[in-house]
Amino acid sequence: MISGTATEFAAALPGHGRLAGLDVGTKTIGLATCDAGWSYATAAETLKRTKFTADLERLKAFIAKHGIAGLVVGLPLNLDGSDSPRTQSVRAFARNLAPLGLPVLLWDERWSTVAVERAMIEADMSRAKRAEKVDAHAAAHILQGAIDALVNLQPSS
Repeated sequence: MISGTATEFAAALPGHGRLAGLDVGTKTIGLATCDAGWSYATAAETLKRTKFTADLERLKAFIAKHGIAGLVVGLPLNLDGSDSPRTQSVRAFARNLAPLGLPVLLWDERWSTVAVERAMIEADMSRAKRAEKVDAHAAAHILQGAIDALVNLQPSS
């Protein structure tokens, strides 16, 4: 099931559980995870894209290794909120994740890479290190936004 809102996604999840964030690019997929309590997202790794079937198998292994209950996929909308050809490609990628049997949330990722790169520059990270890590950190930025929204949906105790 693909959701466009945190409310729909939360309803599709089997309670809490670890989530994975995906920053899907044309050449790589940045991956991040969060804790089961949805407190913080952490950059995990960057996969080099090959054929989709191979990518799906590596995602299955990642999901099994980390006990993932749901996926948050960054949706690259135009600045005005409209779809672009890249947005359509990511929507198709999300649909193709159906064999995983996990709920999927499409999450607006506008400015995620820019925000992450700025933080890396402020941390005085070299250009080579930034290039190596930006996708996984962008996935963590996307996932953090989604888990913040999910936590805000929960009634306070």
